[in-house]
Amino acid sequence: MTLETIPHVLACDCGNSRIRLAHIQGEDVQDVRTFHLGELAGLGEAITGLWNAMPTPKRIVAASVNPAALRALEAAALEAADQDVLVVGRDLPLPIDTDVDARESVGTDRLCAASAAFDRLGSACVIADFGTAITIDCVNGEGVFLGGVIMPGLRMSAGALAERTAQLPDVDVAVGEPPEYVYGKTTEQAIFAGLVYGARGALRERVEAYATDLGAWPLVILTGGDAKLVSPHTGQDDFVQAVVDDLTLRGVAMAFYRGLIQE
Repeated sequence: MTLETIPHVLACDCGNSRIRLAHIQGEDVQDVRTFHLGELAGLGEAITGLWNAMPTPKRIVAASVNPAALRALEAAALEAADQDVLVVGRDLPLPIDTDVDARESVGTDRLCAASAAFDRLGSACVIADFGTAITIDCVNGEGVFLGGVIMPGLRMSAGALAERTAQLPDVDVAVGEPPEYVYGKTTEQAIFAGLVYGARGALRERVEAYATDLGAWPLVILTGGDAKLVSPHTGQDDFVQAVVDDLTLRGVAMAFYRGLIQE
């Protein structure tokens, strides 16, 4: 398959709080668009623009952990481009081999991100997604997804503190800068630092546990909207190798390409 014959993919990631789109051909990712749920008015227009600009052959492919978001995407794709959406795990095989008890219950976003990370690195790796939820997953040196952990995301945890206590304020994680202080001098600082440092600590503890089980230190790749809060100094130490914003979208395209190879 030459570059000219590699199909173009309108890759879509339907998450718990947003829908992301990108035009992908092979390793080339262009025109990443993000739409927050509840603010999808421009989704159809974006699909039309991206689809019309993509050469043929082309398909629309999605991973989804949110049935309502997927329905919105499918309706928009049908109206805007007269196209059905191929869904990973429903219409396409999963993009990575797994060693889990119920592979059909694992979020396809996690599997797509893991497949993209291993494809790029070619070695054992940890994929940590800091979004609405936090997932910290591991792929072994043979490219098998082993599973991981799922935790509340920073915003979810902040909201829970505000809702379930009498006096703690709701801290807006979205406007925060990575905490560089040791001690929170205000309640807001203490909450924000607790959330971020807690996520950092969970990441380090899990990576160390995975390394012990694997018998070697895995490479660590971060993704998700809060990844740069958790790891603001990526590349300056040996712990986190990279933050890759479009990791799941890359994996969505890979699922489509893997399906072509297996046909």
